[in-house]
Amino acid sequence: MPSPPNVRIAVLVLACCLTTPSLAGEGMWAPWQLPEIAEPLRQRGLALDTERLSDLTGDPLGAVVSIGGCTAGFVSPNGLVVTNHHCAHGSIQLNSTPENDLLRDGFVARTPADEPSAGPNARVFVIDEISDVSERVLAGLGPRSRGSERARAIEAAQKAIIAECEAEPGYRCRVHEFFGGLEYRLFKQMEIKDVRLAYAPPGAIGKYGGDVDNWMWPRHTGDFAFYRAYVGPDGRPAAYAKENVPYQPLHWLKIAPAGLQAGDFAMVAGYPGRTFRYALADEFAETVDWNYPTRIGLYRDLLDIIQRAGAEDRAIEIKYASFDAGWNNVLKNLQGQLDGFARAGAGDIKRDREQAVLDWLKTRGRDGRDALDAHAGLLALASERQASRERDLLIGMFTNIGLLDAGRRLYRLAIEREKPDAEREPGYQVRDEATQRGGLQQLERRLDPSVDRRIMAYWLKRYLALPADQRLAELDAWIGPDPSALDARLDALYAGTRLHETDVRMAWLDRDRAAIEASDDSVLRLAVQLMPALLRLEAADRQRTGEDQRLRSRFMQAVIDYNREQGSPVYPDANGTLRLTFGNVMGYRPRDGVVYEPFTRIDGILEKDTGVEPFDSPANQLDLIRRNHTAGRAGLKPGVLPVNFMTDLDVTGGNSGSPTLNARGELVGLVFDMTWDSVASNWVFNPDLTRTIHVDIRYLLWVMEQVYPAPELLHEMAVAEVM
Repeated sequence: MPSPPNVRIAVLVLACCLTTPSLAGEGMWAPWQLPEIAEPLRQRGLALDTERLSDLTGDPLGAVVSIGGCTAGFVSPNGLVVTNHHCAHGSIQLNSTPENDLLRDGFVARTPADEPSAGPNARVFVIDEISDVSERVLAGLGPRSRGSERARAIEAAQKAIIAECEAEPGYRCRVHEFFGGLEYRLFKQMEIKDVRLAYAPPGAIGKYGGDVDNWMWPRHTGDFAFYRAYVGPDGRPAAYAKENVPYQPLHWLKIAPAGLQAGDFAMVAGYPGRTFRYALADEFAETVDWNYPTRIGLYRDLLDIIQRAGAEDRAIEIKYASFDAGWNNVLKNLQGQLDGFARAGAGDIKRDREQAVLDWLKTRGRDGRDALDAHAGLLALASERQASRERDLLIGMFTNIGLLDAGRRLYRLAIEREKPDAEREPGYQVRDEATQRGGLQQLERRLDPSVDRRIMAYWLKRYLALPADQRLAELDAWIGPDPSALDARLDALYAGTRLHETDVRMAWLDRDRAAIEASDDSVLRLAVQLMPALLRLEAADRQRTGEDQRLRSRFMQAVIDYNREQGSPVYPDANGTLRLTFGNVMGYRPRDGVVYEPFTRIDGILEKDTGVEPFDSPANQLDLIRRNHTAGRAGLKPGVLPVNFMTDLDVTGGNSGSPTLNARGELVGLVFDMTWDSVASNWVFNPDLTRTIHVDIRYLLWVMEQVYPAPELLHEMAVAEVM
């Protein structure tokens, strides 16, 4: 296996010969790569010193934080955090009831004392340090390390590094894999555990256009909200408590009320989720032909279940609002990717690029043969996964939702607690118990037993349609020999459990394995019955993961070497870690005769508004627009206030809420979406069609001043005086 330094040398050599056109907005660049791309950054318009930009704890990167699945940024010295409305949606839902509907009506805390908890699992992660731990992770691997043995060795090394890092209280540490396992980096972050909701506009602003406009342009969505981070009186992270005080960050983003104009430089720092630009062509084909279409069908069915139930009861609609929003978002994203793949001929592009690498390897002698063998091994692994893909997808989804998920987690925690902490499975160590407790604690606010039963019935009927060789003996035994009796089995399952009651659930959290195995609770008994099968599936997956790590790292080195020769950019696939992407404000031509301008303006809200959700802007906002009352603090002429804008920046899921910064590192907007033509870029980047959608800072400020006022927050962000 080539050593990790070879990867860094490859990237460095490549970056030295890159020109601005070759980047063209492409690349989610890791912080340690920023000095290497300093010249392209300057040519695109960056006014900051790149050394300052690469300072993780400095200004502005030190103000950019992860909130778990989304990104956010500090905007005041008192822990105020801005992110997307859809990123805060779960917290807004958690604090909503039919009588106090924050999802519909919005929320503003007039003082910090009015800020409710964003939930027991809400977090703000502040980056402290990134270090290269590749040698430590890979040191224990010999040339014969394979399969689960290899996966276990890597996992053990990561656990040891993390335990060492987290010996200092208040930090959350993670070891992330880069370039297919060629390189590993330790990310150390302060974990702020007391997060509170400070502001959310009404849903008719924060979610304007809803699922109809999702992934579309033009947009007119005020997708923003504010949290506040709290710590203990000693300034260290602490669980929610009344005596906690607002966190005082070292840096916070300065507001640039003038915003951006067409052509201006823009950059985004954030935590993008996953991209697959280095995936094999066969893996891409399996995704297009089976995985995405299958998941689309599943999500449509699930949405139908919860939407029918919610239409009958607003309380149920509120409980499942986060599921509804999340599943709808994924559904439209997957369909958009499939459409984008077809338009772009992505399959042919992937296969042609891969074949070029394979042809090149055939000229490279022994090193080339080793990489070709690794490629063949990856294809064999992919074929192996396909043999049980339907079962694995179904089991993975239905055991991770609702009451069965709660029962499974309670039992698994009890099993893992019997082991030394270092030998427990990831997700079930002592460091994870607070998160597990928080998830179980808030379940009742996001679950209705009658709806959960309908969802369970759906999963089991799908399961019964599987081929016999994909079935699980344990689940078949629970269902019984007569599938027609399934409804009766489900009636008994939900009548025989009290796990939907928070106090009962939390009491079981502290019980041992023997107590759970002796329980007469029907859901716990099902979890106990299914656990041997789930552990078998987990072991098989670990075996494949270890082999994948061994083979993919070898082939990935060949891809890097080939790209270096071709002068193509080399950056890691997104993996949930801090990245920076840069480009300019610009529109695009999605097809012949159609031109998308880079800005939308508030007059467009009047054109769209029907008075019916999701185009039901608040009455006072419509009145202000009609009266051209839009100048105010935004300092703009009536009628020209921007709402959203587009750039050619390279982002993906997880970038939601990322601060959009101008050439001086000042806040000018928030990432909240991509265009329909862009979603295929998770697999194949197309600079002509990839566009990112942002909330314009001028619209955000106008809403907070005139539509749904929060003068205290405007003053806190120091914009009341400068606008």
